[in-house]
Amino acid sequence: MLRSVIFAAAFYVVTGLMLIGLSWLLLAPRSWAMAGLKLHARIILWLLETIVGTKMEVRGRENLPPGPVLIVAKHQSAWDTFALIPLFADPAIVLKDELKWIPFYGWFCVKFRHILVRRDKAAVALKTLVADAKDRVADGRQILIFPEGTRMAPGAEPDYKPGFVALYDALGVPAVPLALNSGHFWPRRQLRRYPGTIVVSILPPVPPGLPRKIAKQRIEDAIETESRALNSEAEV
Repeated sequence: MLRSVIFAAAFYVVTGLMLIGLSWLLLAPRSWAMAGLKLHARIILWLLETIVGTKMEVRGRENLPPGPVLIVAKHQSAWDTFALIPLFADPAIVLKDELKWIPFYGWFCVKFRHILVRRDKAAVALKTLVADAKDRVADGRQILIFPEGTRMAPGAEPDYKPGFVALYDALGVPAVPLALNSGHFWPRRQLRRYPGTIVVSILPPVPPGLPRKIAKQRIEDAIETESRALNSEAEV
């Protein structure tokens, strides 16, 4: 627990100092700001390993096609929102719109040109999501979406929202399922962190152009099957 408290303090101090100290990047080219975002992730991952003993292992990098793709990821922990960023060339993350009002953090979300979605107006939000994602794909970026919309405890009944299927159907790019077991080591709504190895598994892409129902089933089955295996691995 002591290590967890020390890490939490280090996390917030480093994050705060970087947000303020690198605020000039808000006026710099977006690529510079994205480099700062990846640097922050790498520093936090190093602190997590050094203080708590939590490492990261990435499997299946060869399954990630070059160029724009749709990454459909399991979401178990706040860890996912920063640790996955350095794995991709130029990711645009689907986030809730209200985050943009948080000083510095929200301003940077706008600077990064993440995809900010209002969840209170579902029909309008879906159209905006698709339109913004098309814009980012046209720039050659990767779209990262957590299809369950919130952190789910390891082993919880999955609850996939329809947004990722709409994106798959509209974007015409491969969909890459991504499974992980971060919730075992960085549990949601808890301060305590646990030593071990968080595994991120990048799975074979689902090609574009399949019927929506088939694509949906293939993506969900791939994520859930691999997530169950990774959960079992973490529990050993």
